[in-house]
Parts: sequence; C-alpha cells; structure tokens
Amino acid sequence: MTLEEDNKTLIQRYFQEVDAAAQDGRGASVLDEFVAPNFVDHSPSPGFTPDLEGLKQAYEHFLAASPDGYHIVEDMIAEGDKVMTRVSASGTQTGELFGIPPTGKQIRMTGIAVHRIANGKIVEHWSELDNLGVMQQLGVVPTPEVPPPEQSGTHPA
Repeated sequence: MTLEEDNKTLIQRYFQEVDAAAQDGRGASVLDEFVAPNFVDHSPSPGFTPDLEGLKQAYEHFLAASPDGYHIVEDMIAEGDKVMTRVSASGTQTGELFGIPPTGKQIRMTGIAVHRIANGKIVEHWSELDNLGVMQQLGVVPTPEVPPPEQSGTHPA
C-alpha cells in the first residue's frame, strides 16, 4: 500500500472506532490509539483546548449530548501526509450541547476535516463544520424564510 492509502485507512478506522467506542463504553480512551500525544487541533470545538486532552473532553461532551451519534464518511482524498474527509454526523440531542438543553431533535452536521498523520497517528487537525445548520435544526437560530419566486416571468435586476 502507498502512504496515502495507509493514511486513508487510518482515518476511515478512526471514524469507525470513535463511533464503536461510543456504543461499547470505551469512550474517549479510543482516541489514544489514533491520536498522537503532541496533537494540535487548529479548529477545536468552542471551550475546549487544542490538544489531545481537549479532543477527549469534546468527544465526551458530544457523546453525552447525543449518545446515538454516528459518522458517515462521504468522500476522502489523501495526498502525502494529509487526508481530507467530507463527513456527516447524525444523532439525537438527548443531553445538553454547549448549554442548549436537550431537545430530543434529530440533528445532522456536515463538515470537512483535514488530518495530518505522522508515524501512524493523527498529529494535526483542521475542520470547517456547519454549526449554523445544527443551531437551526435545534431551533436555537431561526431559519430564514425564502421568498417565493416571482410569478411575472421577469427577473429582478
């Protein structure tokens, strides 16, 4: 296998094992298998530190908020020591999430994550997530109404 294939396999396993650990009680300890001790998160979840300990705390926070949560890897591209993943995460908000009381609502978040890998472990992470969409799904932020299309056949300038 090539470096890129090995790295993609690692990230695919990472998402699978993170989901499995949520169900089998291993919790955040599963992260030690995949994430290096000197890990740096360039886009940590709000209120959490950008290191492995912060990642573990964020994992436990999301697990408590949505114990049935899971990930789907939609696309994955690897080049050199980096893997880009387009991923979606779904679950039911049955616990507090960033101060938002449980709503019982199904939520789906989409995002793009970039992981840098060295010596078989994740050492850096960047992400862009649809946090606004999640807040709208939870009813915390209103969804703007889209006006109906013009019926006259003309388009505004």
